[in-house]
Amino acid sequence: MIAPTVTPSQVRCALLLRDEIALLDLRHEAAYATGHPLFAANMAADRITLEAETRLPRKNVPIVVYDAGEGVVPQAADRLRAMGYTDVRQLDGGLQAWQMAGFELFRDVNSYAKAFGEMVESRRHTPSLSADEVAGLMASKANIAVLDVRRFDEYATMNIPGSISVPGAELVLRAGRAAPDPETTIIVNCAGRTRSIIGTQSLINAGVANKVLALRNGTIGWTLAGQDLEHGADRRGEIGLFEGAKTNAREVAYRAGVRHVGIAEAIALEGQTSRTLYRFDVRASEDYAAGHLRGFRHYPGGQLVQEIDMAAPVRGARILLTDNMGIRADMTGSWLAQMGWETYVLEGGYERTLEVGPPEVLPKPDPSHRYRRPYEGTDRAPGAMQAYLDWEYGLVEQLRRDATHGFFVI
Repeated sequence: MIAPTVTPSQVRCALLLRDEIALLDLRHEAAYATGHPLFAANMAADRITLEAETRLPRKNVPIVVYDAGEGVVPQAADRLRAMGYTDVRQLDGGLQAWQMAGFELFRDVNSYAKAFGEMVESRRHTPSLSADEVAGLMASKANIAVLDVRRFDEYATMNIPGSISVPGAELVLRAGRAAPDPETTIIVNCAGRTRSIIGTQSLINAGVANKVLALRNGTIGWTLAGQDLEHGADRRGEIGLFEGAKTNAREVAYRAGVRHVGIAEAIALEGQTSRTLYRFDVRASEDYAAGHLRGFRHYPGGQLVQEIDMAAPVRGARILLTDNMGIRADMTGSWLAQMGWETYVLEGGYERTLEVGPPEVLPKPDPSHRYRRPYEGTDRAPGAMQAYLDWEYGLVEQLRRDATHGFFVI
């Protein structure tokens, strides 16, 4: 059966109206990273069976598939229909038609989260320091704390000397312990730009008393400046709230439009079969393993914001977050709401019987099909790292040209 077609203009209209739509790029990740529509999610044709039911939970969600002439659309559409998806269409003319219509193509992966981060910095003037400035503070034994907001495995591979691992959504929960002296300057770093911008602005938004700055361009900028990285570190920030953290996090979420709901309202949301509902537990993996609510997929909050295109391919869907302490869900939700998501935070539920066990993880793709990020590993060419930074700096202008994003910044 040949899948019916939909034009690029019709897809763009659905995005502008915030209708639910899953625009799926069927190429392998390395090809996807060469250019795709802003809200296209990568789901390689040969991984549909592995990924679709996790990433596309509603079987009647509108799905639009495309490739760039590889010829995988018919089989992919058949596979989705065989899995029970009832509204599968193909993009008329594929990726080339999108480009011929004059619409933007975005390079790399997690592009719209990265573009959003650049918009946050441009609107809020998020403060930052260069690698040389931070190195100078270290050399002078200044009163600073460097907090690395990447995943712990990224941190352990390479990190700024002396830094502490505090993954993104954990910042407001742990900054009071990592930097208990309000006179300590907190410096937030990631690999490049996005997560450090979001992390720095999270602490500022939540009202921490400390001065907070991002390490401009992260470990990439550090490397390009000729500074040495540390390897194999295992320092982890412990829980410790600064004064007002919980109340302030809730206020930040409220200003962004996040709604708190109880169990009854959550059940009602789940029962609305005409809408897609993603449910995420945004705590650390060890918290999830110790006890979690049934039906919630584990996705640490900082990574969820960074990888929202991977976690939730259905643009226009609803997102329900849970966190037994509340702060991580509120801060994560505040960013997702600003990115245009209808976002809810579940209050309570942990007094119920919890499921235990580690998070379920989708099998990794063939390494030969994977896009290697310019900021990962320890052997990346300086030219590639600089080109990546230059691309990020241009994202705000590209968002303006594209005009489908629907982002706002509080």
